[in-house]
Amino acid sequence: MGWQAAVVGAIGAATVQQQGKIGKFNQAVNERNAKVAEAEAVQIEKKTEFDIARFNNSYEKLKGQVEVNLAKSGVVSGTGTAYRIAAANAREKYMQENIMRYNSKVAQSKKLEEANFSRISGQMAREQARLAQIQTIGSTGTSLLNMSNFGGGQSYSKTYTGFGQSGYGRDPGDIM
Repeated sequence: MGWQAAVVGAIGAATVQQQGKIGKFNQAVNERNAKVAEAEAVQIEKKTEFDIARFNNSYEKLKGQVEVNLAKSGVVSGTGTAYRIAAANAREKYMQENIMRYNSKVAQSKKLEEANFSRISGQMAREQARLAQIQTIGSTGTSLLNMSNFGGGQSYSKTYTGFGQSGYGRDPGDIM
């Protein structure tokens, strides 16, 4: 093997090494994306609890206003219409809290699924890099085998055939 084979081998080795680094990098990027998505899921849960607390404060203010307005109009609290209004408001509060929690759980699930998908994508990127490494090793090996004539590559004869035997270099007016 000559210097050409050494160059081909070195390029092949460098390519394999770079493909490995690229695969690891892509996997690391996807792992980071997964961790970000998981952190976002936690933040969604915290925000939901905060939003529910604010909603409860607003509900308590509304409830107080309704009671004051009913008292101003002479309605006895806890009976008849006042009771029905309070019960309807309580049911609405309960439904709104449940809706907020449900929407939060859906958003959290989406973020966790996004995290899982990122991890799977990272593993796939790493496996694709490994396949590329195997292909590079195979191609480099084939090239080296062909260069050494070991693998049935072309054989080049060093026999001189002479100038002009194929018709090149003759005067076009000459006829044999």
